[in-house]
Amino acid sequence: MRRLADIQNFPRIPFPADPTAVCNRPRQTAGALPALSQVIAPFATYSDDVAPDNEEKAIRVVVVDDEQLVRSGLRMILGAAADIEVVADCGGAQAVETVLAHRPDVVMLDIRMPDVDGLTVLNRLKTALPGAQMPAVTMLTTFDTDEYLATALRDGAAGFLLKDTDPEQLAQAVRILAAGGGALDPTVTRTVIGGYVEGADDSQQARRAVSGLTNREREVLSLLGQGLSNATIAARMHLAHGTVKDHVSAILSKLGGLNRVQAAVLAERAGLVTDGPNRPGARREG
Repeated sequence: MRRLADIQNFPRIPFPADPTAVCNRPRQTAGALPALSQVIAPFATYSDDVAPDNEEKAIRVVVVDDEQLVRSGLRMILGAAADIEVVADCGGAQAVETVLAHRPDVVMLDIRMPDVDGLTVLNRLKTALPGAQMPAVTMLTTFDTDEYLATALRDGAAGFLLKDTDPEQLAQAVRILAAGGGALDPTVTRTVIGGYVEGADDSQQARRAVSGLTNREREVLSLLGQGLSNATIAARMHLAHGTVKDHVSAILSKLGGLNRVQAAVLAERAGLVTDGPNRPGARREG
């Protein structure tokens, strides 16, 4: 299966040395980052635990990107899924008007656009569609180290995906978002948690928290901390998928009702994650 980057067939567009020239927002410094619990509490890395339901109506998607070729590529990829319909696509300047006109279930929003940037669009949508009226919004980026990732999640984005995400995972992320879940590409999970994990002074507390887990649960938590899906963990450990789901549910319960991303952070702080796609310099699977 071809990736969106292959479909585009053109080199990635360089951005100005100063990204604030594009986004027209002040750079955040490390000291200005929001608290970890504020950033990641509602989110989890996407997995293949949500299956398409052909009996339900199609998931309605609006794609917002300043590049027409990107929009066309996403239309083609998502259009191949029987349960997903791209009802409109547009640039940043038309984003709010388009979303209000079509009322999609999911909005795929480029975070960096020259006319109106994704963070601005996200906040305008929150104002125009308060509460339950707001569709699930996932931010799109070319870079897995995008400095505005944490800000987007804090501002209400339900996910963050790379533009070269595998087509199958892209469609799966849309299904999870439409079902009310969160979708973080495993490659960018490290960017979310990295600034909070290094030098954290609560590693002892994290080790105490995981001390009540069984050896098997600690092994599962270590792989979960690498951003792996339940299916991948099952394959790694030679276990049934349902068994892994049971382990994950037990782990999250024992850790006080954490979600997957919070548990991944805890695994990092407890020293359980020694390798994987979320470690600095690690290569992506697939």
